[in-house]
Amino acid sequence: MSSARAVTLGWQGKNEAFAPPDRGHAAPEIAYACPEGRGELHRGDNLAALRALAQTHAGAATLVYMDPPFLTNRMHDAVLRKTRVTGDGAGGRGIERTTVPAFDDRWSDQAAYLEALGPRIAAARDLLAPHGSLVIHVDPKTSHYLKVLADEIFGFDAFASEIVWRYRRWPTKTQNFQRVHDVLLRYRKDPRVKPRWNQLYEPLAASTIATWGKTKQRAEFAKDGRRTRSTATSEPTQGVPMGDVWDIGVIAPISRERTGYPSQKPEALIERIVTGLTDADDLVVDPYAGSGTTLAVAARLGRRYLGIDQSDVALEIASSRLARIVALPDAGGLTCRG
Repeated sequence: MSSARAVTLGWQGKNEAFAPPDRGHAAPEIAYACPEGRGELHRGDNLAALRALAQTHAGAATLVYMDPPFLTNRMHDAVLRKTRVTGDGAGGRGIERTTVPAFDDRWSDQAAYLEALGPRIAAARDLLAPHGSLVIHVDPKTSHYLKVLADEIFGFDAFASEIVWRYRRWPTKTQNFQRVHDVLLRYRKDPRVKPRWNQLYEPLAASTIATWGKTKQRAEFAKDGRRTRSTATSEPTQGVPMGDVWDIGVIAPISRERTGYPSQKPEALIERIVTGLTDADDLVVDPYAGSGTTLAVAARLGRRYLGIDQSDVALEIASSRLARIVALPDAGGLTCRG
């Protein structure tokens, strides 16, 4: 599609916020690293870190997953849990909970929010290989603004899909329909290049299994192109090609997976993204590392990873989480330093 009349967002001060950066950014501090280049977690502002990484990792990433703040205009706290001896003389143990600030999601206005995310989306694009993808995880309040903004940065034809993550949560009192989904926008670095893609499947419906069993169907068509009938084959089917609405539960309050970090996403969600859009040894980048879910999933699936965060709480949680993963028996004997 011609870009002669491209649609863009505009606001006062946008051009200054999107001005080309100065060259020569210092390498970000490494808060945690695995040997043999398997993975690193960087401490600092993610925009400066992304621009510094572009000097050494331009075109190296197959997937960049961005889970930025959602423009909630409030401070978000982490609830840290630690086992302690109860002191009752019987050797009992209890859980001690401590609430600490995790990240600040307060903005002067909507324009400030977009001015923060736009340059970071552009910097993430510089890290992607031609076959790579960017996934931006936001909510319905901001998704349409970021869709237009990302169209401007990547190009309209680079948009690949809008994934709706649907989940169940405790109902709230509101004179509106309950919000039970997030939005994930996927962009390809170069739409002319075959993307990294591993087809995922959903289980067959019970009605389909009852009618056709668990084998593939063959469609038959008339001369005018109309489908006339389907016949069963003897070839087993992997299921139905996955759609763009994903029903995945949030992390339960008592789940062992829960870290206490406020924006933590379930591993099942991230695993689907990483499995579908990367291969073994591909590089996965998460500029908003948070609790480290993306990095943990990438490490477990045999991908290389780079994470960035400026929150000491996030860095501590993510580092501990990664250390536990590489210490597993099937982690190939890797050891890491923090």
